[in-house]
Amino acid sequence: MPDLADDLALALRLADAADAQSSARFRAADLRIETKPDRTPVTDGDRAVERAIRDILAVERPDDAILGEEYGGERAPGRQWIVDPIDGTTNFLRGQSVWASLIALAIDGVPVVGVASAPALGRRWWGATGQGAWAAALPAGRPERIAVSAVRRVEDAFISYNALQGWDEAGWLDPLLALTRASWRSRALGDFWAYMLVAEGQLDVVGEHDLKVYDLAALAPIVQEAGGTFTSLTGEAGPWGGTALATNGLLHEEVLGILHSHTGSPAR
Repeated sequence: MPDLADDLALALRLADAADAQSSARFRAADLRIETKPDRTPVTDGDRAVERAIRDILAVERPDDAILGEEYGGERAPGRQWIVDPIDGTTNFLRGQSVWASLIALAIDGVPVVGVASAPALGRRWWGATGQGAWAAALPAGRPERIAVSAVRRVEDAFISYNALQGWDEAGWLDPLLALTRASWRSRALGDFWAYMLVAEGQLDVVGEHDLKVYDLAALAPIVQEAGGTFTSLTGEAGPWGGTALATNGLLHEEVLGILHSHTGSPAR
């Protein structure tokens, strides 16, 4: 069985293949866009990226399960690759640069390897359990170890809440407003990027509703290996809860307390 160093090396090669496919379709005049049954958009770029990743895994890890946004799969025991071929498809199809391919390896449901590769931003982040969190400029920048901030008080914290509509539709608008009022600064930075800014220490807290496991699985090990904490908004560990709260770790319990003091539900 391969060790995590081998799996991480493979994940980085998968990211190279993903970047080649996605970059070729970004801002393409003939980009094909469809609407899926859940009313979210999908492009031919999304599908090309996931096919390329699956083709490599079929050769390199034929016994591993795969769960991907575009071609499906179910939560599986043992080793499972979890793929969001283009996180931020709306940005991608509008020609905005904030999108990335997210590639994770989970073992018994726990993500242990994660890569987020954003070629239009010229940056890639990765991490594996026990091996730290890293980032580098693309295409061939020198890797640098990254770490979360040392901010200890919410009143000094810089937070991101991603999509306001998600909080409102979930009935969590009042808790969000309470958190933003308690914080130093707040911004709505979207998709994978806000989590990577937490891992780099540029943000202190990010929270989000209405998520799938492929939105989060690659991000969790990067944030955690950078020294942060990654749970659902109810404090559940892992990427399976449908919501996310990533912090520098020092603020996690205080943030959960603020949110749940305004929902009436326990933080744990």
